[in-house]
Parts: sequence; C-alpha cells; structure tokens
Amino acid sequence: MLIATNPYNGARLHEFSPLDERATSTTIAAANTAFQSWGKTSFTERAEVLRKVAANLREKKAELAELMALEMGKPVKEGGPEVEKAAWCAEYYAEHAEEYLAREVLPSDATLSYVCYQPLGTILGILPWNAPLWLASRFFAPALMAGNTCVLKHDPHVPGCAAAIEDVFRDAPQGIFRNLPLETPQVEQAIRDQGIAAISFTGSAAGGRKVAAMAASELKPAVLELGGSDPCIVLKDADLEAAADIAVLSRIINAGQSCIAAKRIIVESAVYETFVDMLLARLSKLKLGDPLQTDTDVGPIARVDLRQNLHRQVTETIAAGARCLLGGVLPQGEGFFYPVTLLEAVTPDMCSFREETFGPVMSVTKAENLSEALMLANDTEYGLGSSIWTKNADVAEAVAMELNAGQVAINGIVKTDPRLPSGGIKNSGYGRELGPQGIKEFVNAKQVWIK
Repeated sequence: MLIATNPYNGARLHEFSPLDERATSTTIAAANTAFQSWGKTSFTERAEVLRKVAANLREKKAELAELMALEMGKPVKEGGPEVEKAAWCAEYYAEHAEEYLAREVLPSDATLSYVCYQPLGTILGILPWNAPLWLASRFFAPALMAGNTCVLKHDPHVPGCAAAIEDVFRDAPQGIFRNLPLETPQVEQAIRDQGIAAISFTGSAAGGRKVAAMAASELKPAVLELGGSDPCIVLKDADLEAAADIAVLSRIINAGQSCIAAKRIIVESAVYETFVDMLLARLSKLKLGDPLQTDTDVGPIARVDLRQNLHRQVTETIAAGARCLLGGVLPQGEGFFYPVTLLEAVTPDMCSFREETFGPVMSVTKAENLSEALMLANDTEYGLGSSIWTKNADVAEAVAMELNAGQVAINGIVKTDPRLPSGGIKNSGYGRELGPQGIKEFVNAKQVWIK
C-alpha cells in the first residue's frame, strides 16, 4: 500500500492501492495511444492545454498547499508559492517551446540541411516527495510541449499529491498525463516497459545509479537530478548581511530538505567569527511548528527514518570535534521535528561535510583565503549547485569557472528557474532540466539532408 503519514503528528492520513503489473502496463499503453495523436498536434494546441493546467493549479492552490503540508510537512506559506511556480513553469513552456524547438538550418554540402526536434514517445518521471508540485511541473511541462506524453511515478509517501497532479489534467486530451501509483520495487517493470521511451529521475545518488543501470540496459535515455552538498563561499569583502540572510533562507527552505540548499558554508577567516554570529542570530529566530500555521518557519522532517539519519550525521560531526551552537538535540514528543542546528568549526573529514545533510542543519567551515575556500568547495563527491559572495565581480566570475557544479549563483541564492537549465555533475547526476536545454533532452534531434 501507498501510505501517507502526517509528519507533524505521525497520524496515518490515507492509503492508496498500487497498480498491479497488468494495470501498470495498461496505463503506459494508454499514454502510448495518446501519443499517436498528441505528438502530431501543433505548439499552439499544446500550449492551450498547458495554460489550462496552470489555471487549474492556481484554482486549487490553497488545497494543494494544505495537502503538501499534511503529506510531507511543507509549511503552507511555502506550499502556495510552490504551486504558483509550478503553474509558471507550465505557462513558460507554453510560450517558449516553439522557439526552443524551432528547426535549425546548418550549412553543409547539401542544398538544404537542417535539424528538427521531434518527440520520442511516453516519458516516465520518477520523483521524490520534497517538492511534489514543482518537480512534477518541471518534468511534464517541457516533455508535453515537445509532443511527448507523460506517466508519473511519484514518491509513495505523497500519493495524494500525485493523484491531485493528475486531476489538474482533467480538461486535457485523455491519456497525455497519467499517474502511476507504484511501490518502489515495481519501478523496474515501468522502466523496462517497451512503451516507455525515456526516464526522468530526481532522487538520491543510490537510486539514480539503479535507474541509470536499468535505463542503459534498455538503451533508453535518462536525465538524473541527484543529491547535492552545495558550498556557499563567503569572502571577506562580501555584503555579510545579505549573505547571511540568503544563506539562512537557502538552508531552511522546506526544513532544509532541498538538494540545492546551501549546506556547507565556507567563510574566509577574516570575517569568520562575525559571520557565524550573524548566522546564529538569524537561525535562533526561526519558529518550528505546525506546517498548516502561516507563522511556521520550519516544519517537520518528512519521515522518521530521515530524521534519525540526520541526527546521526549531527552527532558524528560533534563527536569529531565540531561545535554545536544551536540545536543538535533530538526533541521529545509527537511528530518528526528536528531543531534548527548550527555546527561550526566543521572540517573536511567530518560527517556533515562529507555527506549530504537533508534537514535544517547548517555546517560552517573556515578558510584562510580564497584559494583554500575554492579547494574546500570542490572537495565533495557532489556537483549540483554552488554560490559565492564577494563585491569583486572579476573574482566572482573567475571562481564560478573553477567551481565544479552544474550551476553557480554569485551574490544570490541557488534556485531552479524555468528560464535556466538545472542539473549536476559527478554524483549529482547528468542531463539538464528546464531552460532551452531541458526541453531538448527528450526529443529526436533529426538531421535532414536535401541534395
């Protein structure tokens, strides 16, 4: 069964029956049938459907924000903006897909030679729980506007969100988007189904390796957006107030359960003590509580096992010599809360530096100079996002070229944006989502040569 548990109090919310093998095949086949006509529609026709999906999302914004709060603990004041962002993504690709996939004429020995971009078929999206609406939108919006159809295998802990996403397609042509409620062991069947043309996976590096191996064995393309341990470099000439504000915001969004959160704060020694005090002052003001209340800053961790692992990382880091300035104590009582925690004097051999921490835990490391800060930032198996704070534009851009990551923010927050490509390197995955690059991941770039 797919069981949703309220992380605020541990209560069982609802349960859904997963599809069996036959129903899984039937659902994928229905999406394939829909592709035969959807893939031949015009961009204008597709855009009309996506704009209606966006309107349906906005119509249900309050309801969807509440559902996310109940199923995975996101505060409603963050849930509403997530729904808006998902709607924006659908509208953005409705407006720009035709431009991004326009025929490209390339000179050759032909009278005319060009590349055109055609849909592949039915795309399987395998998504995690931490941003149920946004992650779904950035999967389906470019894929559908490219002429593909979509089946969504969402995380089994947010089955209500998955069903609600399918519902916003109620006015769309039948079969172009289907929910695929499955338990994790059933995913292999879906990946290997001959009706699936490609896979988009967001999740852990361990899960990504399994999906990549299955997809490769079937010669199916895949995009993998995996974990991150994003560095945030703060140099001595930075606007420290702004840097502290954004570092805290980045680390605390969704109770710190974000792949692109600033997880390792690397501060130049000349301003280290001052900056740590600024972080402590800001983190101390944050309110943990019921995610359904609008004044809650930090909700619970989504699952009890995730909280246990986070506490292990914190206790191992403290035992190795880091100083805990805030939090770090597992709370008593119902729900899966973890306190906002600040660890300083964290060194590269410590757990919270080496592993991805998925929760409201900030780790701060001192660097003697820019050279050491860059070395520390790149000392990770991950390569998703990164950021640097400095008033020297030339230094910032030079560092951006040296940071081993899929995206770099200079004096700002690392975020995903429909207008810009997002993705990682190393253990953070491969391929890109969003932007003009993302929509070309699941198309046939067909060369046409005319004598």
